[in-house]
Amino acid sequence: MTNSSRLFGAYAGAPPFLVLVSLLFVCGTWRMAAETRPKPLYPGAEPVCAPEDLKNLTLANTTIKSVVVDPEEGSCRVTAIVTHPLAEDRVEVTVALPLKNWNGRFYGTGGGGFIGGNLRNLPGPLRQGYAVAMTDTGHERGTGAAFALDTDGRLNWQLIRDFAYLGIHDLTVVGKALVKAFYGRMPGRSYFVGHSTGGRQALSEAQRYPGDYDGMVAASPAINWHRFLFADLWPQVLMQEAGHWISKEKLNAATAAAIKACDGLDGVVDGVIDDPFACGFDPQTLVGLDCGGSTFTTTDANLVRRFWEGARGQDGSFLWYGMAPGTDLSRTAGTEGVPLGGKPYPIPLNYLRYFLVQDPEWDWKQLTPARFELLWRQSVEQFGEVLGTDNPDLSAFREGGGKLILIHGLADQSIPAAGTIDYYQRVQKRMGGADATSRFARLFLAPGVDHGYHGIAPAPVGEVDALIRWVEEGVAPEKLLAERRDKDGKLLRSRPLYPYPQVARYKGSGSTDDAANFGPSLPKAP
Repeated sequence: MTNSSRLFGAYAGAPPFLVLVSLLFVCGTWRMAAETRPKPLYPGAEPVCAPEDLKNLTLANTTIKSVVVDPEEGSCRVTAIVTHPLAEDRVEVTVALPLKNWNGRFYGTGGGGFIGGNLRNLPGPLRQGYAVAMTDTGHERGTGAAFALDTDGRLNWQLIRDFAYLGIHDLTVVGKALVKAFYGRMPGRSYFVGHSTGGRQALSEAQRYPGDYDGMVAASPAINWHRFLFADLWPQVLMQEAGHWISKEKLNAATAAAIKACDGLDGVVDGVIDDPFACGFDPQTLVGLDCGGSTFTTTDANLVRRFWEGARGQDGSFLWYGMAPGTDLSRTAGTEGVPLGGKPYPIPLNYLRYFLVQDPEWDWKQLTPARFELLWRQSVEQFGEVLGTDNPDLSAFREGGGKLILIHGLADQSIPAAGTIDYYQRVQKRMGGADATSRFARLFLAPGVDHGYHGIAPAPVGEVDALIRWVEEGVAPEKLLAERRDKDGKLLRSRPLYPYPQVARYKGSGSTDDAANFGPSLPKAP
């Protein structure tokens, strides 16, 4: 386990949970607009059967539920139900097949939170000529984490496995079979693109079914699920223990002060901390500050410092990373009401209730630091193998020619980017070092970018284009482009993103809003 101090060394009225998931999927959809339509692998390829013929396709443990032609969309949408014998489960897969101008590729899409996938992920790739698929991974959208328990209140391990990895593999098997039946040939290349839970799903494929895809983009990946997700409740545990709740105004003040203090460490003042792990800002300097009519106190400062530090055991030992300085703390350290009280982040709260204590009504306020540690360790031991998705051995994926692009925003307020860095470092160690790993897997960190890829910082674009060039032309991405545009599409700022551990450094002349004026550099020591 790598210590955080060494990481850079080498949506009104909708439930909050649905708001979050909606934002995640909107992110995954609009970002596709930045990609270009790839050159067809099979020029002139046309369907070899009528859409209705797909109703007669025979696949093991699979029933074709419906085949619908959408002339406006230009697609044949097939919905299939996959079961796993004796389990009595039901994984629904939807595949959209272009009626013309298929580009010869298969495109798998992922989910967010406890949602396995979303139909809104299909139109973007479909317009670009992909045969594209999604799945519910065995449970209906909107049910949150309830699928984890059966009718007797016991863990439903089959549905947990469907969510964790089987549903995405089912998507892939069914999707490719439908491609072959409709076009008369298998896809020339297959890609999986996912964000958050989708990023974890990408890596589950690389680790468990390495031959499923030729290339993957795993953005803000929810790997280390068994560690980070419950650890997202750590700020609530600390405030509950202290009997002290920090207002959003104070949290925002701490974040703003950290950005102001550490913004210029990279030589450019742009409202972004490029290296949050080198930021030594002490929140004690804010003591006495007026924050919306409330004074910032020493207790506030001590708590904020511990939020940044991350979850610790009763003996002070490291459990997991906190959100980096400069990150919005109001998600994991949220408060509400008069007087103030805790407002836990719904996703980890549901994980606690359904997966760990197996009681949907369990009062989270029973969480003391000691009980937190016990439950955290339970999470690691009980769900690491099925949901952790942090196996660094990617040798089979590599040997099959697979390519992986990992991306994480350094201001991610849901999943600490430090955990992805930790994983990538372990991959490097397991796979023969930095150079050997870079031949098939590269990590790109985006300063100032949050979990939804929002904010004033430029967000990554063109990563699918880069992945295709790497897989199909052998051109590894030496950098990715990040852009920030206004609502009309006008480019406001661009930056290059270099493979970890390199960072973008200003060359000293020209506009700091232009990526051309930055070059690669190794990070400075903290």
